[in-house]
Amino acid sequence: MTDENETIGKPENLPLAKKLYPIAWVLTVAVLALVGYMRRAEKFDIGFELDMLPPFHALLNSIVALLLVFALIAIKQRNVKAHREAISAAMMFSAAFLLCYVAYHFTTEETKYGGQGAMRIVYFVLLISHIVLAAVSFPLILFTWIFGFTGQYARHRKFAKITWPMWFYVAVSGPICYLMLRPYY
Repeated sequence: MTDENETIGKPENLPLAKKLYPIAWVLTVAVLALVGYMRRAEKFDIGFELDMLPPFHALLNSIVALLLVFALIAIKQRNVKAHREAISAAMMFSAAFLLCYVAYHFTTEETKYGGQGAMRIVYFVLLISHIVLAAVSFPLILFTWIFGFTGQYARHRKFAKITWPMWFYVAVSGPICYLMLRPYY
């Protein structure tokens, strides 16, 4: 029996899914509220600078992008175990990014983009699309994961076709925004 058949043959765990859905919604609302609030909140003085974090954020997002590509290749090759491991790692690196990102923005003044002309437009189009898709993809990532984890494979595949490109775009556009903003740090 192949790895795919072992996984696909397991029954759906709908009672577990029903317990996880509200957790995903609460987590989504909490994270989006926190990220929205951190932009307006007074900055905390923690006694040292976190100015080393933006390149680390870019590195974490780049690793997520690579893991997402690996997960896609693995599932296309029907290697469910490798797919699951790559997605789990991508989620862990994304969580680490989110924690560092929030810590940075609660303690450090926002850096303003100083470019002019067409590059300014490119930067803001990229940044705004990155922010919007990050917000939209967050609950989709959680629910796509829940569907896979609880054996709802048809729903998992349907959501993954929407979620993966958004998550990948966010993971790639983040480091690009960082590189464009880097001269102004």
